[in-house]
Formats: sequence, structure tokens, C-alpha cells
Amino acid sequence: MSKLNGKVALVIGGTTGMGLASAKRFLEEGATVYVTGRRQETLDEALAELGPGAVGVQGDLARMADLDRLYATIGQAQRGLDVVFVSAGIGHADQFLPDVTEQLFHDTFVTNVKNVLFAVQKALPLLRDGSSIILNSSIAHLKGLPGMSVYSASKAAVRSFARSWAMELKDRQIRVNVISPGPIDTPFTAPASQEWKEMMTRAVPLGRFGRADEIATAALFLASPDSSYITGVDLCVDGGLTQV
Repeated sequence: MSKLNGKVALVIGGTTGMGLASAKRFLEEGATVYVTGRRQETLDEALAELGPGAVGVQGDLARMADLDRLYATIGQAQRGLDVVFVSAGIGHADQFLPDVTEQLFHDTFVTNVKNVLFAVQKALPLLRDGSSIILNSSIAHLKGLPGMSVYSASKAAVRSFARSWAMELKDRQIRVNVISPGPIDTPFTAPASQEWKEMMTRAVPLGRFGRADEIATAALFLASPDSSYITGVDLCVDGGLTQV
């Protein structure tokens, strides 16, 4: 039997990379899947790739009105939510302390922290008891990575959210967990220099970048009853980078 048969899942940032791969896995396992994206063209491309069972809602999640419209769309379909995976985020490398600007700090914390908080907060009325919330962090919050202090701090905040929310929502048996990817081959890492990619590959015990579908497998585990006794964890999917 499919692991998410009859369930309704929302993947925020589900148009590319890890989010898109996770939306595919959720669909394969029987869920109806809502995906969001800021650009309509990218959203349309993702929906064409996902096929039947996927519903797209365009919007900029930094705008509360767009978030409200997203959840109104799901609610009007008389559907609750069983899974929310907040996968959207941004990051900047080579932004050393003397070079950090107010705009970079603002943009990073709005996208990676503020948007995550309100995306989950506004989902609460639709979330069924016993549902699963998954937040996408990064191994950057566990490492001292030069040039990535702002990004790392924003992802540490995401990890902290999961601890607090797991306690706040325990009476409803809503599980809140984090995935912290290591270096993954996605559009997010594609622009990085070859030197950086080679350095990261050498640092990973398994000797390679991860694949988006490997994050999707972890997301499916946390979304499904397979992880029914797991909440508040930080699941590092990083080829052993932070573990050995």
C-alpha cells in the first residue's frame, strides 16, 4: 500500500531541486500534492513534470496576502493537510563578515526564517491531528563555514523552530522535524565554483554530492507513518559530512 495514500501534502518551494523531487515522491506514494512557486513560468514547468495529482499555487510567500490565498485555495477544496514540507530558501557563499550588507541579511532572514514561521503558522488551521511538518535546514548550521555566517545563522533558526514547535504541537500529535542536507546537486549549488565543489566532494566521506531524490526519500520517511515515533529531530542527509 502507498505510504501517503489519500493524504494531502503541501511542498513550499516545490518547483525545483529538492522540493520538486519531494513532490514527485509524495505523488508516487498516493498523495495529492500542492506546490508553490514565485514565478508562474517555473510553476507551470513543474506542474507539467509532476502530472496529475499536483496543484500549483503561485505566490511570493514573503507576502502575507499570498500565504492567505494559498491556504484559502486548499481550504476551498475542502481538504485539510497531512504534510507540510517547507523547502524554499536562499543562500549566499563568499559573504565574509566585512562584506555582509544589510540587504543580504534582510533577504536571507526574510526568506529562510520569517517565511518559514508564517508558512507553518498559517497552515495550522488546516493541519489534521497527527500530521507531519518538515523543515528544510542545512548542515551549515552545524559547521563553521567561512563566508556563510548569515546563511548558517538563518538555518540554525530553522532547526530551533523544530524543537519549539515539536513541543507546542505535541498535544495534537503533530510531528515537526528537520532535514539538513549536505552538498546536493541541485540548481542551488550549480552556480558554485568548481574549486568549491571539489573541496566539498573531498570533505564528504561518501566522496560525492547527494542527489535531490535522496532528500526526497528522507522527506517521504518523515512525512509517512514510518517515522510515527520521531519528532524534533535534525536528520542530516550529508554523506557523513557532519557525522564522522
